[in-house]
Amino acid sequence: MKASSLPSPGAPSRWRLYLDLIRFNRPAGWLLLLWPTLSALWMAADGFPGWHLLFVFTAGTVLMRSAGCCVNDVADRDFDKHVKRTAQRPVTSGAVSVKEALLLGAALALVAFALVLTTNAPTILLSFAALAIAIAYPYAKRFVSMPQAVLGVAFSFGIPMAFSAVLGGADWHWRAVADAVPPHAWWLLVSNLFWVLAYDTEYAMVDRDDDIRIGIRTSALTLGRFDVAGVMAFYLIHLASWAAIGRLLGLGGWFLAGVAAAAAQVAWHYGLIRGRTREGCFKAFRLNHWVGFAVFAGTAVDLALR
Repeated sequence: MKASSLPSPGAPSRWRLYLDLIRFNRPAGWLLLLWPTLSALWMAADGFPGWHLLFVFTAGTVLMRSAGCCVNDVADRDFDKHVKRTAQRPVTSGAVSVKEALLLGAALALVAFALVLTTNAPTILLSFAALAIAIAYPYAKRFVSMPQAVLGVAFSFGIPMAFSAVLGGADWHWRAVADAVPPHAWWLLVSNLFWVLAYDTEYAMVDRDDDIRIGIRTSALTLGRFDVAGVMAFYLIHLASWAAIGRLLGLGGWFLAGVAAAAAQVAWHYGLIRGRTREGCFKAFRLNHWVGFAVFAGTAVDLALR
């Protein structure tokens, strides 16, 4: 082997680079997807959904979030190099090639699809729509003033899929999807979209100066000086609508206690972001998964104690 082909001393291994690419050491990202999906799964099943569906949706969430990171980093590689926080990402820095990143993302998505194949026909059909939205999101920021709304749909699509996996049958047509996914599942998706708008606007506030300089569109820039008010309004809409839907489904005191615990965290987040510091906004974003966990815990406990 030629000396030039050897890795430089101290250079990370390929496995370490791939783990960095999929944000393996940052579980907050997949937890943000997981908690509302599991809440929907418990609601659809009227309690514990069984180990099979719990495994499918937990593993599938981790895999698809990891695949999404691969696609996102390829799409944003020319932007990320101008942002201090993202300049050393594996694809942006050239440590991992575009081809490698796309192959890894495709492999992860295929494993996730294999898990979906163990569910039912309507859920499999929905997975194609979910994949299309996930691929579209990284490019939305070039054309949409609030691309976080597109991310909100992508990050919330596990909700109708959870209902479909519990309630769906074996028919291979889109009418079967409508039969398997009740209207309140779509309302839960819309409600969760506002939560995504809240925490991803906090995330966008971290990179506001860099995004202005390189011309990326974000909700933080669109909202301007109303960014903090917008974040709090998004939180309020999410928690109020999610609570209302839960009550319509018959959930009671423990569920509302979970929503209240989430609201208390939102009040704390206001203190973190009102100064618009990078550190405060990033901390609020990074800890947001506890908001989702509080709602899920309230849902699971309420259904278990019926």
